[in-house]
Amino acid sequence: MKYLTKRDPFDVFDVFDRVLQPVNFNNQMKTDVSETDKNYLFTVDLPGFNKEDINISVDKGYLTIAANKEEEKEENEKGYVFRERKIGNCSRSYYLGDVSEDKISAKYENGTLVIDIPKQEKIETTKKIQIN
Repeated sequence: MKYLTKRDPFDVFDVFDRVLQPVNFNNQMKTDVSETDKNYLFTVDLPGFNKEDINISVDKGYLTIAANKEEEKEENEKGYVFRERKIGNCSRSYYLGDVSEDKISAKYENGTLVIDIPKQEKIETTKKIQIN
């Protein structure tokens, strides 16, 4: 219940206490999805990751985006008081439905992943049913 109390904005130890809380990596993968007649466009924020750290897969109609960040070892390790740049992994899955899985394309630039997912072409035909 200590976080429901009024905080002193000048209390340095309170700032460190709040910063050292566990990180919710799912909160890090914020996503916008837009739709046109022909495709879905996923725009995912993944700051701090390299392109090689990101994995995108489609299985049984689900798009899964996973990112893994390993700890960087520095020769001259500094005496950190706290670190906000976290290591670990995060992932999210989205149900796609009828899409052309083989035509999905992705681009990662400046911490933003953009995935273009074409919809599956629907062939609307009328089939006449014989009455017996």
